[in-house]
Amino acid sequence: MPDETTNLLLPYIMAAQAQKHVTHNEALRMLDGLVQMAVLEAGVTAPPGSPDDGDAYIVGASASGEWDGWDGDVALRTDGAWLRLVAREGWRAYVVDEQALYLRIAGAWVPALGGTMAELARSENGATTGMAVLEETLTGLSGASVDASIEIPDRAIVLGVSTRTITTITGATSYDCGIDGEGSKFGGSLGVAAGSTNLGVIGAQAFYADTPVRLTANGGEFTGGAVRLAIHLLTVGGPG
Repeated sequence: MPDETTNLLLPYIMAAQAQKHVTHNEALRMLDGLVQMAVLEAGVTAPPGSPDDGDAYIVGASASGEWDGWDGDVALRTDGAWLRLVAREGWRAYVVDEQALYLRIAGAWVPALGGTMAELARSENGATTGMAVLEETLTGLSGASVDASIEIPDRAIVLGVSTRTITTITGATSYDCGIDGEGSKFGGSLGVAAGSTNLGVIGAQAFYADTPVRLTANGGEFTGGAVRLAIHLLTVGGPG
């Protein structure tokens, strides 16, 4: 009979074993970290200086100290010590500092849907297909046009840009959302009242340079207001 379970490697209590509570409690500690798994950060390579019980991390490459040899596994702080949870294919973990769900796929932790950037597929040699939503709120609108600081990335395939007027826009009677040379590509004559929205869906289009999204005032220049915009896109990464 094996001395641990197949999937989670929880230790069995063996026949005629002394100190049975030790093995039982170890299994409970492991389950406490595995069920509804949430880690503070991913890719951390050394234990933090003042951890609290319950803290957990996805260990990065070339880890050191007590985590030496734990690369890719989960380090859980429990009862004042680090416990190694050996990662298995298909595990899921919520990464708190990124507010993203990660999956264990082909021996690596990759973002799942729900984060800003999500890897949907990966080849044997690292080629990827991904999806992303890049968001920014432009406040204190001023002038004839305003460019977002977030950009459509080079080699991205854009599905659309959505907008919401957060604070009523003043000075303009409406606005367009687009790019340099195509001012209303993602929507024209959009509402200036707070709460106005637009889903600027386009036929999927590839971009071959980093390209800012631009808001252009109609009927006068911007003198105030705020607009939140989101770029919806697909990403392509080549093999290593």
